[in-house]
Amino acid sequence: GLGDVYKRQALFPEQPDSVRGCMLMVHGMNEYIGRYNDIARHFSDRFVVAGVDMTAHGLTNPVLLEGHRSIDSGGIEYDATEAFIEQAQLRNLDPMRKDIDLALNYLIERCDHFAGGNQLPVFILSHSLGSLVSASYLLQSKDSDSVSRVKGIIFSGPAFSVTEVPGWRGWFQTPLVHFTFYTHDHFLNPHNEPLPLMVINQTIALVTVPLQDGTIELLSLPGARSLFSPTTPDWVIDYLTDWEEEKDRHRKDDYILRRSVLRYVLGVEKEIIRFRRKMDQFDIPYLLIYSEEDPITPAWGNTDFAESTLLNHRDNELMPLLGKSHHEQLFSKPELTRHILATIDQWLKLRL
Repeated sequence: GLGDVYKRQALFPEQPDSVRGCMLMVHGMNEYIGRYNDIARHFSDRFVVAGVDMTAHGLTNPVLLEGHRSIDSGGIEYDATEAFIEQAQLRNLDPMRKDIDLALNYLIERCDHFAGGNQLPVFILSHSLGSLVSASYLLQSKDSDSVSRVKGIIFSGPAFSVTEVPGWRGWFQTPLVHFTFYTHDHFLNPHNEPLPLMVINQTIALVTVPLQDGTIELLSLPGARSLFSPTTPDWVIDYLTDWEEEKDRHRKDDYILRRSVLRYVLGVEKEIIRFRRKMDQFDIPYLLIYSEEDPITPAWGNTDFAESTLLNHRDNELMPLLGKSHHEQLFSKPELTRHILATIDQWLKLRL
């Protein structure tokens, strides 16, 4: 059951009178919340900390869950190479937003009980796709009782932009990625461009978007998706962290999904576009952490978001890692990780 999963993914301060708030942690694309164990423990001396494995990830993925149970029961190995196919159900991020809603309500209930009935402030710590899911959920559900309890969110390398492939591969792949992003952004959605340019944009979008979507859908069907779902490129590992030990740990982690169903990838791109159209309405206080030269979620997504929202709350704060190119800021070299956690601690103290 859902409660059983969260019981395995929640930490409580040793003393109830030391709890200052509640924290929900949300992982990124193709990973799982168990990776954040050390990060969660950093906050668990004063927060009730809970994590969620979003749909098709971690322990919500039936293949990975069965493998987990098999190894837990003494099995030597389990073939989980087909776990990525669970992504085929994801045409958008609605199932993941529902995950956030369920987890947030569960956390609030447990946190209030632990605090003796006191309603403590709630915070979200999110990474990459998890930041996009969390931010879009908070926007869509801003009038709900659970969202009203959220007093701040920490974004780490949020997916507010599309990938820009580095190196020689980028000469061919990045223009294609930008073309699909551009045409989907303009599809049946005129911008404030001059009339002749609007006609050109709409014509290109109306011709190419149905073709793109149809091709992606075809390649995501049973049989085809096993053949055409791309494997995570080798270059991605080089840009996840600046710490060789963490890169090695990532390579050996069999709970991380190594392939992506194209329908899921396209769904994420469309979600980024939808979020960017309304992101100026985001008014929950945030701390935004990102690397200046990150190619996985490029900085322009963060700077666009900040330009639209920074003045929406006095406690909004930016932490750009200048000259850095790695994507998983919370898994940086130990010295930088400690600096980032100290910055988060200070920001949380301000909000408390």
